[in-house]
Amino acid sequence: MKHLMLALLLPAALFSAAPVDAGNAERGREKSAICQACHGVDGNGIGMDMYPILAGQFPDYLAHAMRAYKTGEREDVVMRGFAAPLSEQDIKDLAAWYGSQKGPLADLSHFK
Repeated sequence: MKHLMLALLLPAALFSAAPVDAGNAERGREKSAICQACHGVDGNGIGMDMYPILAGQFPDYLAHAMRAYKTGEREDVVMRGFAAPLSEQDIKDLAAWYGSQKGPLADLSHFK
């Protein structure tokens, strides 16, 4: 009986709480001031193709990219300088902010 109760309660516990490692988009917005010079206020850029659009990207992709700039795995002297001082929480928060913004990115469902 105890195993049955655990089997019934465990899925509810797993799916009812927010992910522990999720970033906070509002804190990310506050931390994004320096990013805005190149990526725009909401991550849709400043009208120059040389700066990637961040708005609407998957947060896990954005976090991975920031970590790679921080470690030097991705080579870009400017981004490395900006990413180097970021804490893991800063990265998660920034990724949550830019991932929550509306941008031109779309899924491939229209190609079916």
